[in-house]
Amino acid sequence: MLWVGTRKARRMHLERTVQHLLGEKGRDVWSVSSDTTVYEALEYMAEKGIGAVVVIDDGNLSGIFSERDYARKVVLMGRHSRDMKVAELMSTDVITAAMTDSVMTCMTVMSERRFRHLPVVEDGDVVGVVSIGDVVRNVIEEQRYLIDQLQQYITS
Repeated sequence: MLWVGTRKARRMHLERTVQHLLGEKGRDVWSVSSDTTVYEALEYMAEKGIGAVVVIDDGNLSGIFSERDYARKVVLMGRHSRDMKVAELMSTDVITAAMTDSVMTCMTVMSERRFRHLPVVEDGDVVGVVSIGDVVRNVIEEQRYLIDQLQQYITS
């Protein structure tokens, strides 16, 4: 994508969407079913190097399970991860993003609601997951771009 030059190109860069973000990072969706044990889900997350998995049952988004769910619920409940199912801990009131949502909208929702992973849904299917790290990296990239543009403007 060309980000310099015309006003339209600059505006396109500043109005980045989830679609652009997933185009750069990929659309991998790591998922488990709600009857997976918490221990198995944690092993899977460690293997993939991720902090959360979407929970999909019969092709439908049922929830999301994160390291935070584990840290705050299992130990505090005096339970063991091998005995519990993901269904007992997952967040079921999942907020999702659309491909057309802006990255800034995602950042605002994630910050206000205090969660770190946002499933992306298109036509009823989960097509990606955006993390707060993805969003922050994008914002930093945009700020660098703006600084470069301002420096070019000032020096020309």
